[in-house]
Amino acid sequence: MSRNFYILAAVLVFFALIAGGMSLIPSGFQPGLPANGSLWRTVALLLLLAGLASALIGTMSHLFEQVDRRSEEARLATRQKRRGKNY
Repeated sequence: MSRNFYILAAVLVFFALIAGGMSLIPSGFQPGLPANGSLWRTVALLLLLAGLASALIGTMSHLFEQVDRRSEEARLATRQKRRGKNY
């Protein structure tokens, strides 16, 4: 599950870099596109923030999955230990 968030974060950051680059290109090279550099910078900032939030969610999801897996392993180990003592 966390892998999907990492991929989403990478895509959003990539588009943020493209939007940031578009703010540096003169308006003559952008026919039909918004020529306002501040608009491109705003879009880049919003995409970057969304990418960072997605990476944070992916990291937290991965950590919680790891905690669940380790607690399950510990529970099974204690169960095996108890069963071993009884027989």
